[in-house]
Amino acid sequence: MKLIGIKDDAVRAQFEQKGYVIPSYDREKIREATAKAPAWVHFGTGNIFRAFPAAVLDKLLSDGSYDKGVIAVEGFDYDIIEKAYKPFDDLSLLVTLKSDGNIEKRIIGSVTESLTFDTSRQTDTARLKEIFINPSLQMVSFTITEKGYSLNGADGNLSKVVADDFENKCFPPKHLMGRIAYLLYERYKAGAYPVAMSSMDNCSHNGDKLKAAVLAYADKWVQQQLVDKGFGEYLRDESRVTFPLSMIDKITPRPDKEVVAMLEADGFENTGIIITDKNTYTAAFVNAEETQYLVIEDKFPNGRPPFDKGGVYFTDRETVDKVEKMKVCTCLNPLHTALAIFGCLLSYDFISKEMKDDDLASFVRNMGYTEGMPVVVDPGIIRPETFIGEVLDKRLVNPFMPDTPQRIACDTSQKIPIRFGVTLSSYREKGEDLTKLRYIPVVLAGYLRYLTGVDDEGNDFEQSPDPLLEELSGVMKKYRGFKSATEEDLRPVLSRSDVFGIDLYAVNLAEKITGLFNEMNGSKGSVRKVLHAINEQQA
Repeated sequence: MKLIGIKDDAVRAQFEQKGYVIPSYDREKIREATAKAPAWVHFGTGNIFRAFPAAVLDKLLSDGSYDKGVIAVEGFDYDIIEKAYKPFDDLSLLVTLKSDGNIEKRIIGSVTESLTFDTSRQTDTARLKEIFINPSLQMVSFTITEKGYSLNGADGNLSKVVADDFENKCFPPKHLMGRIAYLLYERYKAGAYPVAMSSMDNCSHNGDKLKAAVLAYADKWVQQQLVDKGFGEYLRDESRVTFPLSMIDKITPRPDKEVVAMLEADGFENTGIIITDKNTYTAAFVNAEETQYLVIEDKFPNGRPPFDKGGVYFTDRETVDKVEKMKVCTCLNPLHTALAIFGCLLSYDFISKEMKDDDLASFVRNMGYTEGMPVVVDPGIIRPETFIGEVLDKRLVNPFMPDTPQRIACDTSQKIPIRFGVTLSSYREKGEDLTKLRYIPVVLAGYLRYLTGVDDEGNDFEQSPDPLLEELSGVMKKYRGFKSATEEDLRPVLSRSDVFGIDLYAVNLAEKITGLFNEMNGSKGSVRKVLHAINEQQA
C-alpha cells in the first residue's frame, strides 16, 4: 500500500480494511479551488504542521465544513519538499499514538500544493508572488521555530545574513523574514489587501516576534528608499495586516522505528525515514500524541477558514496570554523540568519510564496540584484542572512518546525563571510564607544537585547544553563527592534572579534549598531518599 495509490479503488479498499482513514472528499476539486483562490499559506513544513493544523483542515474538508486546502511552503530545508512532499503527491500519514495503546492512522490530503521559498528557484518564487497578490488570501501561518524570527546572532548583533541584506540592499533578501516582507510588499503594491500573519510556533508572544522582524526589514527599506513609506503604514494598520498571538501544544517527535514496524506489518510501503542535508528527520508519516491545543487571537481582517469547527480556540489577546501562562507556569512545563532534572540524576532515558516510578510520578502530581494550582492563571476557555489532568494521565505516561529528560533539560537556567519563578512571585504577591512550600524548593535544590554533574549513584553524567552551564556548574562542582555547602557558599547561585526568577534570599528560601541540597548530596541514593520522603509526608 502506497500513499500515491489511494486514487485507485483497490488500494483505497486495502487501506480501509487495515483501519486507515482516507480522504473522503474530491481532492482534485479542492486542489483546483485552492489554486484559483488560495486562502491559507503555511511556512514551515515539519511534523507539527502536518500533524496538527493540516490535520484539522483535513477533517474540515472531510465533513464538508470547508472547500479549500492549504499551500505548504518550506523556507529553510528545501529537501523536505523534494523528498517528503513531492514524491507522495503532498499526502502524508498521521499516526496518532494514544496513551491507552490505541493507534489512529489517517491519511492527510489537505495540502494541495507544496513550494520552496528559494528565490533562486524562479518558478516557485513566481507562484508565491501570484498567491500573495491574490485578494482571496486570508492567512499566512508559520511553524519555523523561535529562532526563525530572530534577526540577531549569538552575540546579540545582526546576523551576517541580515547585515548583508541591509548593507547591500538585497531585494529580495536572503533571510526568511526579509523574504516574507518582500512578499507582503508585492501584496501592498497589488492593492494593499488585508491578511493575517499568524505565527503558530511554541514561543511566547510569537506574533509580536514575527511582526518585529517583518517591520525591521520594511523600515530599513523605507530608510533606503527601496519602498515607499506607505508600505510601513500598511503593515502597521490592523484593519489590513495583523500579527495575532497564539499558543500551540502538541508533541510530534521524530519518526519512530517502532511506528515503522507497525506500519510495515500493515503492508504500508512508504516507511523510509528521511534525513535531509540539514539533518532534519522526516518521513511520509508523522507520529504524534493525541492531545492538542491551539489558541489564536481572533484578528483576521480578511476572514479565516473555520478552524473553530476543528477544535481550535479563537479568543482575545489577553486570553491567549493567560492560556500560555497556565501551560508554561503551572500545568505542563514545570512538571517537565522537574522530570528532566530528576530523570538525569536517576539515570532515566525516557519521560514515560519516569512516570512508572512511584517516587517521581507522585512528586510531579503533588507539586502540580498542591503548589501550582492554587496560583494558576485560569484563562476561562480551558479549565486548568482538565489541562493538567491530561498532562499527568495521558501525555507524560504515553509510552509511544520517546521524549527524554536529557532533551528537556536543555537550557534549564533559561526555563526556571518562568516555570517556577512566576509561581514563587505569585505566592509572594499574595503575602504567603514561601518557606511553607515543599515541592518547588526540592526541584530547585535538585537543580543545584544536577549542576554538580554527578548522578544519584555517584557517577558522572553528561549535562545538557545550557548557556549558563559552565558558569553555574563551576560554582557547584566543588561539592562533587557528596560534600556539604553552607547557605553563604551557594549565594553566587541562589541570589541570581535571572536564574530563579526571584532572589531566593529575599524570600527566605535560600536556607531551605541549601538544606535540601545537602540532603540530596549526602551519599549515594540520597536524591531518591528525599523524593520518597516528601511523598510519604504528603500521604
